[in-house]
Amino acid sequence: MAEPTPAVEMRSITKRFPGVLANDDVNFSAQPGEVHALLGENGAGKSTLMNILCGLYRPDSGVILVNGRPVEFHSPRDAIRAGVGMVHQHFMLVPSQTVAENVILGLQDVGFVLQTDAIERKVEAIGAEFGLPVDPRAKVWQLSVGEQQRVEIIKLLYRGAQILILDEPTAVLTPQETEALFHTLREMTAAGKTIILISHKLGEVLSIADRITVLRNGRHVATVANEGLTKPQLASLMVGREVLFRIEKPPAEIGEVRLTLENVEARNDKGLLALRSLSLQVRSGEIVGVAGVAGNGQRELAEAICGLRPAQSGRIHISSRSVTNAPPIVMIEAGIAYVPEDRSATGSAPNLSIAENLALKSYRKRDVSGRFFLSRRAMRDQAEELIRRFNIATPSPETPARLLSGGNLQKVILAREIAQQPLLIVAAYPTRGLDVGATENVRRILIDERNQGAAILLISEDLDEIFALADRIAVLFEGRIMGEVDAGSASLEEIGLMMAGAGA
Repeated sequence: MAEPTPAVEMRSITKRFPGVLANDDVNFSAQPGEVHALLGENGAGKSTLMNILCGLYRPDSGVILVNGRPVEFHSPRDAIRAGVGMVHQHFMLVPSQTVAENVILGLQDVGFVLQTDAIERKVEAIGAEFGLPVDPRAKVWQLSVGEQQRVEIIKLLYRGAQILILDEPTAVLTPQETEALFHTLREMTAAGKTIILISHKLGEVLSIADRITVLRNGRHVATVANEGLTKPQLASLMVGREVLFRIEKPPAEIGEVRLTLENVEARNDKGLLALRSLSLQVRSGEIVGVAGVAGNGQRELAEAICGLRPAQSGRIHISSRSVTNAPPIVMIEAGIAYVPEDRSATGSAPNLSIAENLALKSYRKRDVSGRFFLSRRAMRDQAEELIRRFNIATPSPETPARLLSGGNLQKVILAREIAQQPLLIVAAYPTRGLDVGATENVRRILIDERNQGAAILLISEDLDEIFALADRIAVLFEGRIMGEVDAGSASLEEIGLMMAGAGA
């Protein structure tokens, strides 16, 4: 029996950037009616490969076939004409426009006068067919993150896409929204569409994918059917070694209260109230995980604690010291370490060397600053010690931070913060965008600090991470703590419902 013609096939794809071979003779194919997951470490080349497939990049060599016919894409418009579209991790919607207006944005065949009713009916019909309920007349800014993702998928289906690429589609969804998305994906594959799924969440991949392709260092490592596979097997294919998913965590030895928030309120960058009468405590020797869908006050919470955002009301104490609305230098001296969500723009100075980045919290100290000038020798010695201690992969302490991988840059930030022996560590999305190997390293560092008595406030959307690391879980919704539960007895469903506002 002849092999069915793949919906899409990429043969011997090679793509080079200055100093980097992103894709090295990669082969990839996906069949009609299947969910095909694409896995790999950071820098493995999976995003480059999919950007080639959706028309954003052009390959240096190789061939793309759609339904057996060779194609050349010069732009995403060419790709969508051939039935290939991509939903990017960061949505590309216009908040002030309606769902229907966003769906037709960029189309050339809608006519001079918009047939609004017909467009809205078609959007509703597509939503009904594939389980994507959304009001076509609603403004995008009024929609939840899950609903915005449905709009992005409807945009592709409206244009006739048969091959849909989804980049980290569950990164900002609650467990219930994730299950609804997977139901939609099954509906689409049942209708003969092809889904290519880029994800770091191995458990979700195993629950939804029919086949899985793994890339490593820009090369194709394996394509395997999802039959009897386990997370450790997939992780081993990705990184070339065994990965531990459950880090040994001894029982918490909880000590004194290190962080106290009493009815704290703070505004976001738009001037709207983002934290609402928020109260929380974190003790030494414990990790308190803050779970919640993105945009519910996580950033404002971290910045208010670290002195980067004023509190409109309420009180913040570190141990017994009041630090409400104190400047960042006072927060640092009080013993707060901050691992921000944006490791490049906020957590580091990309154009400075690793040694200089590691000295950003210690340059005032006598052993680094000298009498009048910074001691380059002392900075380098400190950097070499921290590079060894935290196993940072770099050619030299003088290497610019921008040249590091995401995992190694995160190690630099953790090394700098932990070297100050803080009383409290505020870690916001510490493993976001990291592969399984780098994630394991970062989680191990946090567990070690907790075991040595640090108080850790872990802010994350990754519930697997929350359950793996936290001793106690607080759920944040619209700037309020919806509830606190012991991590050992909490259920995924209970946390997911609170993340969606149940009980508000």
